[in-house]
Amino acid sequence: MYIPMEPSSRTARPTIRDVAAAAGVSRGTVSRVINGGHWVSPEARRLVEDAIAETGYTVNQHARSLATGRANSLAFLVTEPQHLLFEDPTYSLLLRGATQALAERGMTLVLLMAGTEGERRTTLEYLRAGHVDGVLLISSHASDLYIGELAEAGVPAVCSGLPAGPAAGAPAVSIDEDAATRAMVRHLRGRGRQRIAHLAGPADTPGGRLRHEAFQDELGEGYDARLVEAGDFGRASGAAAMERLLAGGADFDAVFAASDAMAAGAVSVLRREGLRVPDDVGVAGFDDSGLAEAHDPPLTTIRQPWEEISREMVALLLEAVNGAPARQVMLPTTLVQRAST
Repeated sequence: MYIPMEPSSRTARPTIRDVAAAAGVSRGTVSRVINGGHWVSPEARRLVEDAIAETGYTVNQHARSLATGRANSLAFLVTEPQHLLFEDPTYSLLLRGATQALAERGMTLVLLMAGTEGERRTTLEYLRAGHVDGVLLISSHASDLYIGELAEAGVPAVCSGLPAGPAAGAPAVSIDEDAATRAMVRHLRGRGRQRIAHLAGPADTPGGRLRHEAFQDELGEGYDARLVEAGDFGRASGAAAMERLLAGGADFDAVFAASDAMAAGAVSVLRREGLRVPDDVGVAGFDDSGLAEAHDPPLTTIRQPWEEISREMVALLLEAVNGAPARQVMLPTTLVQRAST
């Protein structure tokens, strides 16, 4: 027996044709806006964006992937122990910025951790399988072979920080580590500090190596290797480095840490030992990741332009995905003076 079907109560999903009609532009213009806005005037982009909001249009990612042969997603790859992802706020700042930059392009971001050898093998297999179009490599080490392995697999990648070793010359977004470090040393000297200790980051990372080199060069004859201890940028390593300095009888009246987290760890040890910050010891960090302003006392630090770093990394990676030559971008920083110095 034939039973007539009731009309569906679901409305048809808006299409590019609907957006074009609402905006009064061609479907080609709508497509260009959706795929990055190349060769589209600001006025046309505004009309299309308004029409997308009006019609409720969303990109069919599966259809786009079939049509373009691309995954329409990028990987946010952290090659550090997992505890640093949750302890160091710089990762969340970069992750948020990259997610926002991709959302504006109708793309998604996939978070991958590769802090162990097992995770490394698994992530490489995943990346080689074409699940993403490229990789935002958030932490790079001089001995890291990831860039080479990804290049061999035809997977574009962009580094956060100026890469060294096998990755030297790879696309990257960095800050002017040299200028930032010299500005902080001059600030501490300008506050009357004569014996400045340095809590350095890992020597095989851009932040660890370049900040220490600039610190040593800026101090010149005043540099004392006995006042340098290294950590992993984390709070616990900053505390441990400060404990080693004090245990060795080091004489210092200021500390420049390679990260805000290390600076916070150092302050906790100084207080435990009865030393006042900044009266007895001035303490400065690096990053201005949110921790510095909330700390007691608020930390003098170097502010990195986190949102701009994220956006530049996404832009460079999409350029690489489209076959553009590798290039590197360096961004300026700002010294932020607070109560800790």
